[in-house]
Amino acid sequence: MTERDLYSIAHLIASTIRIFEYQKGHPPSIGQVCETLSFSSEQGHIYLNKLTEIGIVEVVEGNFGTRIFLRDHLKIEEIPKDGKESGLGDAIKEFQDSRKKMSEKIASIQADQAKKKKDLFTELENKLKKGLEKKT
Repeated sequence: MTERDLYSIAHLIASTIRIFEYQKGHPPSIGQVCETLSFSSEQGHIYLNKLTEIGIVEVVEGNFGTRIFLRDHLKIEEIPKDGKESGLGDAIKEFQDSRKKMSEKIASIQADQAKKKKDLFTELENKLKKGLEKKT
């Protein structure tokens, strides 16, 4: 998917909600919106959380699962049209960096443990050699 601004995404989500309400007779779930717009579940939740904060949509949990209702579609026009939504990209990059640091830390700990194990075996071997030398 090409990088789009929040303004365009908000219109797409509002349209998806309207289409589901028209075709199915009920508002869509988060999964249905994500599937229709080819978003990952994480992307969908991020966008829906932003739209909920703005007051465009409302996420309601009920007996039939979590559904998304269009609350005030006019607030979409308050979103800047030219502002690219790079928060998701930044969040992904930050997550990848933290995972890389964690992997490096784990590798360092494993290397330290291997060195300690080797030193311990060397020490035990030396003690055994000294014990055998004393017996002979």
